[in-house]
Amino acid sequence: MPPATDTPRTLLSLAGAQPQRARLSQATLVIIDAQNEYRSGSLPLAGIDRAVERLALLLQRARAAATPIIHVAQIGRPGGLFDPEGAGGAFLTEATPQGAEPIVHKRLPNAFAGTDLDAIVRERSRPQLIIAGFMTHMCVSATARSALDHGYNSFVAADAAATRALPDALDGSPVAASEVHRVALAEIADRYAEVIETDNIAG
Repeated sequence: MPPATDTPRTLLSLAGAQPQRARLSQATLVIIDAQNEYRSGSLPLAGIDRAVERLALLLQRARAAATPIIHVAQIGRPGGLFDPEGAGGAFLTEATPQGAEPIVHKRLPNAFAGTDLDAIVRERSRPQLIIAGFMTHMCVSATARSALDHGYNSFVAADAAATRALPDALDGSPVAASEVHRVALAEIADRYAEVIETDNIAG
């Protein structure tokens, strides 16, 4: 084993992987759960307005570049979170699907589990996935991890994602949303996907 150092490195870096550039011309954009539950429902997220603003700009750029876009929506129980017939389950106005952009409905955090997401992505024949949406530590993370299992080269748009504070699992102080978001992105970047800002996504 190489000697330990004071500066942590990702597994990707230790393996010699070279950073790549996310390009709309080579990617499929996957938007995870951009739904009202996270803004005006029972699961409001910290920083949601800023994240949605960045997500809307990313969608605008993707549409202008004719990038394939896939929308993922969580399906909950009637009367509960993400009620498919209620306001919480509806798409955010800024992220409403347009035209023939496909919608994948899921019931688990991983958008590939029990859905046709993999088949839809493969039909587009793009070597990259750009993933954005909500929540960073939950469905974004689960989907990015599964994307690696499916053989995709993925990027997560950090500023077009957000999450919420969580209770400490060992009864300590609550974990702030900013820390949950930061740690979730660090975990993703260790092995599963490159973490980027939307301004660094090329055309």
